[in-house]
Amino acid sequence: DVSHYFDSDPTKVVEGLRKDGKKPSAFIADTTTANAQVRSLSAQVRLDSRTKLLNPKFYEAALKGGYEGVREISKRMRYTLGWSTTAGAVDNFVYEDANETYIADEDIRRRMLDKNPDALRDMVQTFLEAASKGYWDTSEENLERLRDVYQECEDRIEGVDFTA
Repeated sequence: DVSHYFDSDPTKVVEGLRKDGKKPSAFIADTTTANAQVRSLSAQVRLDSRTKLLNPKFYEAALKGGYEGVREISKRMRYTLGWSTTAGAVDNFVYEDANETYIADEDIRRRMLDKNPDALRDMVQTFLEAASKGYWDTSEENLERLRDVYQECEDRIEGVDFTA
C-alpha cells in the first residue's frame, strides 16, 4: 500500500535537477509478501488503485464503515492526486474509473453524501483540482456533474433544503 508515501518521493525534484530534462525512473520494492517484487512507481500506483480505490470489495466495506469509511475513500483519492503532483505516476483511467465509481454512480454518491458530505465534497474538490492542473483529462460533462455534486454537498453541509 503506497497510498501516502508520495510526500517523500523525490521524482519531480530529481527531474528538475537533471540537465538533460529526462524524467527519472522510480521503483518501489513490494515486500508485503515472501515473494518480494520490484515495480515501477506507475505500476505500483495502478496496482494500489485497482486493489483499493477501484475495488468494489474495498469501497463497499468502507461504505459500511459509515462516516470514517467515506473519509477513507476520500483520502485515497487525495493520495492519488499526490502521486500525480509529485511523480506524475497516475494514469488517466484511475481518475476516470474513480469518477465513474463514486460520482457518476448515483447510488454510491448518495450513500457517500448521506454518510459524510464533507468527505464527498473533499473528493469532488480533488477531482476538480486534478482536472484543473492537467493530471486528469475528462469531459466537460464530468466537470459539470462534479460542480453540481459540490453544490449538493455544500447544501447538505449548510442544511439548505430547496424541496421544502
